[in-house]
This record gives sequence, C-alpha cells and structure tokens, in this order.
Amino acid sequence: MEVILLGTGGPRPDPRRMATTTLIRLGEENILFDAGRGVMVQLSKAGVPLGAINTVFLTHHHFDHIGDLYDVMLNSWMSGRKDDLRIYGPPDTERLVNTLVTQVYDKDIAWRDQGEPTFGGWKPVVATDIVPGPVLDTGRWKISAELVSHGDGLDMSPAFLARWMCLGYRFEAEGKVIAISGDTVPCPGLERLAEGADLLVQCCFLATPEINNEHLRRLAKFTIACGDTVGKVAAKAGVKKLALTHHRPRTDDTMLNALLADVRRDYSGPVVLGEDLTRIEV
Repeated sequence: MEVILLGTGGPRPDPRRMATTTLIRLGEENILFDAGRGVMVQLSKAGVPLGAINTVFLTHHHFDHIGDLYDVMLNSWMSGRKDDLRIYGPPDTERLVNTLVTQVYDKDIAWRDQGEPTFGGWKPVVATDIVPGPVLDTGRWKISAELVSHGDGLDMSPAFLARWMCLGYRFEAEGKVIAISGDTVPCPGLERLAEGADLLVQCCFLATPEINNEHLRRLAKFTIACGDTVGKVAAKAGVKKLALTHHRPRTDDTMLNALLADVRRDYSGPVVLGEDLTRIEV
C-alpha cells in the first residue's frame, strides 16, 4: 500500500505546488481523496493509469478540493475507464456532480460520446452524499468518515452552516490505517480518525512565526491547523507516521523548516514534510 501526495498546496496559485489531493494505491486500486488543481497532470507524472481511477472521496466543497473534479470524470473515461466513477462526499456532492454532468459540461460529454465513439460510450459518474460514520466496505478495504471542524467558529450565517460539512477519512486495509484529515483544526473528529493510525496525512498551513496578525490567528484557531497544534494532535493520537500537507505559498524553505521544527517539538515520530508527488509506503 502506497500513499502519493499529488498536491500539497491550497487555493492560491503556487508555482511549487498543486492543490491538496491525496492518492492511496492498493495493488491495482487507486483511491483518490479530493480533486484539486492539477490532479490529472500529477497522476500522469506519478505514472498512475488514468483509466484506473474509479473511486473519489471529497472532504468538502472548497474549490481547491473540487476544482478539477470534472477533469477526473472526463480523462479517466478518455483513458479507458470501463466502470462507473464513484464519488462520495458531504451533502450536496450529488447535486454538484449532477450539475457538472448535465448543465456545465453536458455538450462536452455529448460531443465526445457521439463524435468520438472509440472511447466506447460515456461511462457513468455516480455520486453519493454521505455523513459521518461507516461509508464503504469492499471486503478488501473499508473507510469511515468523521466530521471535522473547518471554519465552524467563524461568523457564518446559520443558513450557511446548516449546509456546510467537512469530512476527514479513516481508510483501513491489510491491517493498516491511513487517516486523511481534510481541512480542519484540532477537534474530536480529527482525534477519532487519527487514533493509532499508521499514517496521518494532516493539513498544516502555517509555521508559528507566520501566525503574526489577528486574521491569521483566527485562521489557525478556526479554519486550518498549523504548526502550533499539529504535533500535539499526532502525539495524542499515537500516530506512527505524520505527513504534512496543505502548505501556504512561500518563496523559500525558511518557514517550511520552522513548520517542521514546530511539529517536532510535540511529536517524536517520523514526519514527512510533504512536497508534490511525495510517495509514502505504509
């Protein structure tokens, strides 16, 4: 079993990083977590057969996590996908996917389906809205979701918050556990999905010296975990290996090194300072 950090950046364009997207490879199976900027290019660079992508789990609906979802739908089919592409995510995932297929890219699909029949006809995309709890058990691997906190303490309207959900995932196979944090700050859901994990792929946006104004202090408290808390989360959960992702754009590695020092103050296990296309054996 192998994890590939396809992208380790965030919503802002970064010449060094694509948006946060993670792949789990289990034999011939390729399970994708999110579909951010550049995902299909990164899969190509990693040597992953694009037609072998059949399952996608979305953590939430920020554009840096779903911006290239249609690229996954189309290019997996154009590269030989024979089965349904199954997409799971928080409520509104089904509506989002159906809108892409039937309203945004419907002419593109029809043109390629009817005008380029060598692709063998459009292969369906099936989206499923999920909530925290067990999600799927294939007999070879199973996955569950946890509710994590991503902006829940900000001044959003009750109507918006009623529609907002961010998920983290706990993937289990071959006696191993991989936890995918999603975008979150420390919270009970993150603790549960990370408990005893062999690998925690954890968002870690800022180093402590970068949390230097009120806006960034609110971000570190309510929106996305940073170096001041990530090591504590990993140590408390007893994770065996930690991979840091979802980094702020930077022009050099000074603050990345500071981020690593932050985490290592609290967590003594192996730390992977994620770069795009980093491969991690589990």
